[in-house]
Order: sequence, then structure tokens, then C-alpha cells
Amino acid sequence: MVTVALIGADGAGKTSVARFLERSRELPIKYLYMGINTEASNHMLPTTRALRALKRVLGRGGNEGGPPDPERAAKRPKRGLKRLAQETKSALLLLNRLAEEWYRVAVARRYERRGFIVVFDRHFFADYWAHDVARRTERLSWLRRVHGRLLARLPRPDCTILLDAPAEVLFARKAEGTLELLDRRRREYLDLRAELDPCALVDASRPQGEVQAEVLAILRSLQARRGSAA
Repeated sequence: MVTVALIGADGAGKTSVARFLERSRELPIKYLYMGINTEASNHMLPTTRALRALKRVLGRGGNEGGPPDPERAAKRPKRGLKRLAQETKSALLLLNRLAEEWYRVAVARRYERRGFIVVFDRHFFADYWAHDVARRTERLSWLRRVHGRLLARLPRPDCTILLDAPAEVLFARKAEGTLELLDRRRREYLDLRAELDPCALVDASRPQGEVQAEVLAILRSLQARRGSAA
């Protein structure tokens, strides 16, 4: 059928809207989380489940929904066995992440073949575009350059919907991060629109019901166009 990605900074309401669409039953919709937060994932590889269990045993938190904040990232050792050990660990984690990204693409394709509209909550390409694909941030490690090149080859959604709201609104909803970080993420998503076609911009600062209604209308229109073209 078709894939639709809901993207936007934290607090924009992606998960709430996606779950609403799934519950509405007006359209044949399947929900698929396409971010790195394993606590939010509804499909994942056995290796990812094992890594999540290991983190819990070690008392470490799960991944956030998007790329790490560069200002909070730990500095890598410059040389020696510690550097080698960390590079090896990072390479193994990257291999698992790449496998996870393509696995979820395969899950989406299976749903599509069964006639569903697949609604993505986030999308790996969108979340990492400014960081690993466009390389607009700090000097990247070779692992992140590899990740960016492979992400650029990841199948894009048929339609993207950007839920946009001012940083002050986003912060008031979740009180996570900082206004500066949220504003930067918001601008990254707005800049990304030029890379995604089509990409609808939805004002997510409005009441949730209005946002949900507009997104549902976009999906209705998309399905109608696909149906008439078939």
C-alpha cells in the first residue's frame, strides 16, 4: 500500500498521533516505531532485545529517541587499548543498528504487501540526517560516516508529515533537554523538508484533536490518490 512517516522534535506528538491513527480504524493502518529508543520499539531483532536486557542488568538507561546531544557525548580515548576497545564496541553496535534499521524496513514491506498503510513513528533517516547524512555537526568518526552513507540508501517513506511547533511549546510538553537543543532539532527537521518529497508541514502547536484530524485528512487524500492511480 503506502508508508507514511511522522517526524518532528521531541514533544511534537508523533507517537500520540500515530497511535490515534492506528486506533481510528477508518483506514487500514499498521503502526511501526522507526526510532532508536528500544523501550518504544514494537519490533526489534533478538540481538537488540539482548542488548536492551544487558543495559538493564548494568543499570544503564535506554537510548533516547534521536541522535545523541553532541554537548553530552563522552570524549573518546585518544590511543591505546581503551581506544581500540571502544572502537570495537562502537563498530559492533553500529552493525546491530544497521541490521535493525533494515529489519524494520522489511517489516514495513510485509505490511504493505498485506494492504496496510504503514505509519512510521519517527524515521531513522530523518532523525540522523543532519548528524550523520548531511554531516552538518561536529567532525564525524569513520563509523558515523559509514552510518550516514548507508542511511542515505535506506528506502524513504512514500510520504512524510512533519509535526512542527516552537521550541517553547515542545519544552513545555516534555520538559526534556534544553530550549536551545529543541530549537536546533526543530530547525534540522525544517531544513530536511527539501530532501523529502512529498513532505507535509502540520502545525503541532494546536490542540491534539486538530492535529490528529489534519493528519488523518492527509492520509485519506493519499489513499484516494493511490486508489485512483491503481
